[in-house]
Amino acid sequence: MEDDVKDFKNEIDFYKKKIVICGSMRFSQGMVEAKEKLEKMGFDVVLPKNTELYLEGSEFLKQREATAWEPMEGAKRKIENNLIKGYYDEIAKADAILVINQEKDGIKNYIGGNGFLEMGFAHILEKNIYCLNELPSDLGLIYQELVAFQPTILNENLEKLKDTLN
Repeated sequence: MEDDVKDFKNEIDFYKKKIVICGSMRFSQGMVEAKEKLEKMGFDVVLPKNTELYLEGSEFLKQREATAWEPMEGAKRKIENNLIKGYYDEIAKADAILVINQEKDGIKNYIGGNGFLEMGFAHILEKNIYCLNELPSDLGLIYQELVAFQPTILNENLEKLKDTLN
């Protein structure tokens, strides 16, 4: 009996910090890599729904690219699957978010509409906000809003999360 209780406690750690990963789905590979590293560090990690579909070389991604990323396909998918509200709920249950912000379409450290929105949710909910890289300063007025969220910049060093996430 005592061994069963010990095994149960080892399997379920009620004190694990939960991190929700955010960012453009074009950064799926970086999201998966960050998830693996964070889990090895002892964090509970949530990825956007269907992240694996967007991994480089996937059939889904090949089909999307073949259709030239049909206009409004993303909005349609988000509405049909309630993805924005669903991810808000995940952020509300988490301790922090990690924004994977890499180069996209020539913009260094890109943060798009969803990432911005998710950072806003986290800020309002008083969650810790982390960005993998510096903020994208070439986004005009949006840059000021990103700064106002007061994210911790990791400079690609996920180990900083252990030190700063209480």
